Amino acid sequence: MPKKRHQSKYSKPPSVAPPILSSSSSSRAAAEHHERSVNQLLADLRRSSIRQNGSQNQNNDNNNFTVATPTVPPSLRQILQIPDTPAPAPRRPQRRDASGRRAPPGPPPPRSWISLAQSRHAPADLAKTAGCIEHWPLPGAYTPGAGSLIDQVLRRMAVDWEQQRQWNQYHLYTLPSRLRMGLLGYVSEYYGPGVSARDLRLVLAGPADEELARYGVERPDPDTLNGDVFYLDLAGSIGKSVTVKELGELLSPPKAVVEVDLQDSWDAMSPVPAPATAKLLPNLAQLSLAIDPGSTSSVSWKQLFALASKLPTLTHLNLSGWPEPSMTPNAKFAKVASPLTGRSIQYGGTGPYSHILDGDWSEAILVLNRLSKALYSLEYLDLTGCGDWFPALMKESDGDFTIDFVDWVGNWGKITVLRLNSGYALPESDPTSGQYQRMADWIDAAMAVEKHIRTQRSGRGRWITVEKDTL
Repeated sequence: MPKKRHQSKYSKPPSVAPPILSSSSSSRAAAEHHERSVNQLLADLRRSSIRQNGSQNQNNDNNNFTVATPTVPPSLRQILQIPDTPAPAPRRPQRRDASGRRAPPGPPPPRSWISLAQSRHAPADLAKTAGCIEHWPLPGAYTPGAGSLIDQVLRRMAVDWEQQRQWNQYHLYTLPSRLRMGLLGYVSEYYGPGVSARDLRLVLAGPADEELARYGVERPDPDTLNGDVFYLDLAGSIGKSVTVKELGELLSPPKAVVEVDLQDSWDAMSPVPAPATAKLLPNLAQLSLAIDPGSTSSVSWKQLFALASKLPTLTHLNLSGWPEPSMTPNAKFAKVASPLTGRSIQYGGTGPYSHILDGDWSEAILVLNRLSKALYSLEYLDLTGCGDWFPALMKESDGDFTIDFVDWVGNWGKITVLRLNSGYALPESDPTSGQYQRMADWIDAAMAVEKHIRTQRSGRGRWITVEKDTL
């Protein structure tokens, strides 16, 4: 049988109006809106603006409330009693830097961002003493994020380095290369004595042969172990815990002596080739030898020349805080008697008044020329804190019938980044203070060096960027 269909007698009325009514109401409102002409709309807008301006002037005469009104000629403005349009606000003057170039848009950076005497690893609440300078890390060097797990672990290992190098001496050289380089940087920063030659050998090559033979472990090949190490940051340890000479002997060990038995006949003697010594860091390209101002007497330019001769492919070098180039720095005040005339003459190439009164930078220029010939592949040079001998980078001296100067086109023509910062926190804005004037002189010298290099190259070399401070 067919099912019965029951129709409900009661139903809830719809809460939304039918589309017919909504369309009719909207069309009616649109028709009323389009009936008003453009002139009527402008007249209503003008009346409302006059009414608002009048009420605002009655309530508060000093109120700067403005309403956008259409432009009206002055004659009609007086007839309609429309107030004058306020003048536009004056433009801000363009900010210029120390060299006169237009600064980038936005507020100027804080002084703490430009030059802050603070470590690259230390937190914000740990500032270094006034006797230390800021050391910039090498470009591309691995630096873990602040507060990360690796950052906390490496910092704790650096603080307890005296125990870590004993307990983990068989495991440190097995770490990944970037962690080993980061660990050396943290030890240089947080461990008081700094990184020693023994620590470098332990992290880069492992324990001594006797220690490895005790457990039957073979020494790994340096090309395999350190083949992916391209930088070495020893900022703060050079001159304090390790010398440049020790670093050179570690990176390039001397050749082994081969003993040959003497024979009665020359024909019986066969030449024995000397075994080639493997370099500890065969692909080293970036090196930081930055020092603190208190270690200037512990570094030697002679030792730097010996090291540079072993690293001809070095592309990045950091010499922050190094003293003025001199082969006899301890003989600056020494004098000797001439055997011919009997008069006392200066023993070294630089005297106490050579730079101040005579303007003689001949010895510094000779030293820098010798260094540029050994490191002809440099692309990055950091001379932070060396503002006292910035003039040697651009001066000329008369030698043996020749004019000597630092060649920024030939030997150092590949350098594209030259850092000439002061390394100290900016002093208070007191032009009369000695520190403020000294930093101003450094900045002027850095600007003069930049102009000299660009003039010397004049399109024949690469474009160079000179980073310097601003007051």
